[in-house]
Amino acid sequence: MNKEGHVLNAVLLSIGLGYVFHPAGDVPTFRAIAEISVPVVLGALFPDVDTAFGKHRKTLHNLPVLALFYVWPVYFGNLHYVWIGVATHYVLDVVGSKRGIALFYPYTKEYGLPVGVAVSSERAGLVTVAISILEVAVIAGVVHLQLPIQDLTATVGGLL
Repeated sequence: MNKEGHVLNAVLLSIGLGYVFHPAGDVPTFRAIAEISVPVVLGALFPDVDTAFGKHRKTLHNLPVLALFYVWPVYFGNLHYVWIGVATHYVLDVVGSKRGIALFYPYTKEYGLPVGVAVSSERAGLVTVAISILEVAVIAGVVHLQLPIQDLTATVGGLL
């Protein structure tokens, strides 16, 4: 994907997350969208900084970088939601493009799905929107449909 595709994905995801966290569509919804959008957009753009140095889709497109952004807020109390932007950047590059990314860099094998489109394709925008909708649906499912751990334990225990 290109920069415009990553920004489009981040904006759509921010709007979707605002409604996932506050579905009423009132002031808290729009406040959440505003609070989420800047860090998600920054996170979505960050991995492509490796085009200026290193190896593109390798140096900053890997799981250790994602892990760093995921744990950063735990220890330093800022940059919340940036990891979501980084993660969705990876999803777009793995699912939405033909090339894939080196998830386990410095091991250089690139992982991708054969369903992606070329960055220059006329369908790249449509693929970006479809992936964005799927990402919001997955996050909504995790947020709203997850079973509390006690219920899950009881359910699994009842099956055994």
